[in-house]
Amino acid sequence: MAKIGWIGTGVMGQSMCMHLLKAGHEVSVYNRTKSKTDDLVAAGAVWRDSPKTAARDSSYIFSIVGYPEDVKQIMLGPDGVIENAPDNSCVIDMTTSTPVLAEEIAELGKSRGIHCLDAPVSGGDIGARNGTLAIMTGGEKETFDEVLPLFKLMGENIAYMGGAGKGQHTKMCNQILIAGTMIGVVESLLYAHKAGMDLQEVIEVIGKGAASSWSINNLGTRIAKGDFNPGFFIKHFVKDMRIALDESRRMGLSLPGLAMVQQFYTAAMAMGYENLGTQGLYKVLEKINTPG
Repeated sequence: MAKIGWIGTGVMGQSMCMHLLKAGHEVSVYNRTKSKTDDLVAAGAVWRDSPKTAARDSSYIFSIVGYPEDVKQIMLGPDGVIENAPDNSCVIDMTTSTPVLAEEIAELGKSRGIHCLDAPVSGGDIGARNGTLAIMTGGEKETFDEVLPLFKLMGENIAYMGGAGKGQHTKMCNQILIAGTMIGVVESLLYAHKAGMDLQEVIEVIGKGAASSWSINNLGTRIAKGDFNPGFFIKHFVKDMRIALDESRRMGLSLPGLAMVQQFYTAAMAMGYENLGTQGLYKVLEKINTPG
């Protein structure tokens, strides 16, 4: 059984950590809001009061937080994970962050004798609860192989994508595709609504044909039920699209479809929908198409 430090117990992190805990691993846990660790502590995890103390006695330190700035705060500096993790330990950041930051963390870790992976995930709260996440990993192959048994407790589609930062680049490909798919999902269902159709009946037909996607079958169903609770926050998706667009500009790449969807999601933020799930985009299009 491994000694694990876990940092970040939000919508996805709590379930991911619970899988490791239920497998019998010894888990130290930290979150800025302590109450969000209560279920994990009740299940046997040990509360730590900082990323530094969560990392100090752990062989594997996982993190999944909100923004690249949060990753910097917990990873870098004298009180960060990298400076306080034991020699030869593995640090695995599962936040969707920037490839450049992943490379910086890996380089600093190497200088300290610490092995670092960037391993962002896809699958939302459902995938986190069910242990069926996609995990896209960058870093040293030997480190990936060592951590793989732990990844398998959290996900099913687990891939090694190359050196440091390549996990984050893969996640950007994922988010670009989801962005385009989501605009199709909400426009399709808004059309069905205006035509007087039952949304769930429509989903049951188009979700089994050429238009099938995870988004229509999972998030579309939530829209049909009027459920806009977050499996993944709009505010975090806006962050992801910003990273993808920044990386695209750096590579001299134009992605007009992504830029358009980002504008709609930015409008959602302006309307106060930032804490809804990504399916909340439906509310934006609905409002745009409501007279008066």
